[in-house]
Amino acid sequence: MRVLVVEDDHLLSDVVVSGLRSAGFAVDRVESAELGDTALRNEHFDLIVLDIGLPGMTGLEWLRRLRLRPGDESRVPVLMLTARDGLEDRIDGLNLGADDYMVKPFELRELIARSRALIRRTGTITSEVGRFGSLVIDSARRELKFNDHPIELTPREWSILEYLILHANSVVSKDKLLQAISGWDDNLAPNAIEVYVSRLRGKLDHTDVRIRTVRGVGYRIEEPAA
Repeated sequence: MRVLVVEDDHLLSDVVVSGLRSAGFAVDRVESAELGDTALRNEHFDLIVLDIGLPGMTGLEWLRRLRLRPGDESRVPVLMLTARDGLEDRIDGLNLGADDYMVKPFELRELIARSRALIRRTGTITSEVGRFGSLVIDSARRELKFNDHPIELTPREWSILEYLILHANSVVSKDKLLQAISGWDDNLAPNAIEVYVSRLRGKLDHTDVRIRTVRGVGYRIEEPAA
């Protein structure tokens, strides 16, 4: 899952970015709403962590404009992260389209848990521990089991599986998968997705879950019909 952090406090953004990355997210950061706008128009993100007190355009104003746009980018979940703890500030943020609101200082574990919860709302599995076919997926621990037996995945393989399951009813393009598992600081070639998917298929071969190739489009994960 890919997160865009929009925060001008370098010390705080270092903590947020480091914490989210350690939890398995691909994370990019910008320092202003204007730069966030450019990033969101050019690439896909699964969550935005947004400060209110930004230089130039405020986070609230950017959020208002974002929710008025047509297309998928207007529906990206937004977690407001701010020092403003007044009731009216929280109400304003939620009324303008924020999906959640956290006040500084905050616990990093809570930020990670809330981030996962917001992303899950858009997908197939809605709790930290869920089922997909015969697979049991623990998102918090990044653990996968089949018939109570663990399946060992690399961080990249896990990220691809998680993203495919989150979008289980859709065909996911290679480009979108690449964006979902890598940030600007990563150097992944497009054909790396094919390698990771091939390895993942091998590890799922003895289960009832299959990753299908839709030629010329991308991949779709399938579980057996009920």
